[in-house]
Amino acid sequence: MINNVVCTFNMRCHINLKRLAMEGMNAIYKRENGMVSMKIRNPPVTASIWASGKVTTTGSTSEETARVSCRKVARCLQRLGFNVRFTRFRIVNVLGTCTFPFGIRVPQFSRANASCVCYEPELHPGATYRITEPSQRATLKIFSTGSVTVTAPSIDNVQSAIEHIYPLVYEFRVDRAIVATNEVLYSRTIAAGASDHPVAATLLSSGNRKRKHTAVVGVDSEESQSSDSSPD
Repeated sequence: MINNVVCTFNMRCHINLKRLAMEGMNAIYKRENGMVSMKIRNPPVTASIWASGKVTTTGSTSEETARVSCRKVARCLQRLGFNVRFTRFRIVNVLGTCTFPFGIRVPQFSRANASCVCYEPELHPGATYRITEPSQRATLKIFSTGSVTVTAPSIDNVQSAIEHIYPLVYEFRVDRAIVATNEVLYSRTIAAGASDHPVAATLLSSGNRKRKHTAVVGVDSEESQSSDSSPD
């Protein structure tokens, strides 16, 4: 499923942003960014317009609607009296999502594909998988629930990236109900503080070890300070 298509084009003329904001429809002048934000209802996209004539649009769900929305923006400015020429249209970025019918053991998957995967669970719950081949260049975010987010320069790259990653994650599949049950049990156990559960027992034992280590260090430091301050 394609969620967003980002594209740019150039109008090859200077745009008076204040005049555009005053006379244009659904236009907001953002002085701090030096641009005007214009919204179009059908297709629902947002266009960022700079004084140089460069325009960036976001919100399209296909390459066809992206081109149509860009031409509508150019037509709106042409009706306001600007000498607009629609040139240099190109797709910059495509965002797509896919949900597999199974969960994924992300830690095991990241270890098996360490050369292409970046996984930092302390910073982000998903693993980042990068495809560097020019014909299939894409970046994927893989989550334990089976959800995959793909960022690529074209829709064809999104499709090829999904076909590329499916056999790799299929080896580490797990029932999605098990993943959801484990997450619920983990959250309930931590909230209740039940020490008899293996997960909670492990956490509590590690916490007790840390506290004991801190106490020992504190006692040692106090003894050293007292020995230093005692008279000879």
